[in-house]
Amino acid sequence: MSEPEDDLAAAIARAWQREQPQLPVGSIPILTRIRQAAKLLTDDRRRTLTRVAMDDATLDLLSTLRRAGPPYRLPTRELAARSLITAGAVTQRVDRAERAGLVRRLPAEPGSRAVPVELTAAGHAAVEAAVGDLLRHEQQLVDTALDGPEQRELARLLARLLAALPRE
Repeated sequence: MSEPEDDLAAAIARAWQREQPQLPVGSIPILTRIRQAAKLLTDDRRRTLTRVAMDDATLDLLSTLRRAGPPYRLPTRELAARSLITAGAVTQRVDRAERAGLVRRLPAEPGSRAVPVELTAAGHAAVEAAVGDLLRHEQQLVDTALDGPEQRELARLLARLLAALPRE
């Protein structure tokens, strides 16, 4: 399949190839497209979440608790680890969601400093609705461009690329 004529990533690669032919430009069409897709998808996700009255941080918190399975409860340290955020960021998210009635903090177990956070019924309903709308919408985005085998191949290749990228 050829590249669209108005493809910015291909144009950037061609320009660098012309201007400095000794430079490797093979990464430009890949990484520039990933960055462009990330920007477009981030903007689209923000609009979709606004439509379902949810922000990304709250969705991440509620989704992490929901994916944990019954009783939909995790200690704050585990929430931070699963969300790849700091303990301070978890505290802010939990505070905001608790004020909205979406989660509740439970007393720490005797001898433990771990504070469990659990979904409330309202939080469970909110995350179910938001995730359902979001995932259906995002699947439609992917379905318009790629069939099932292409989606699986792209997911496999992106996982391979991601695993090879440096951390920190």
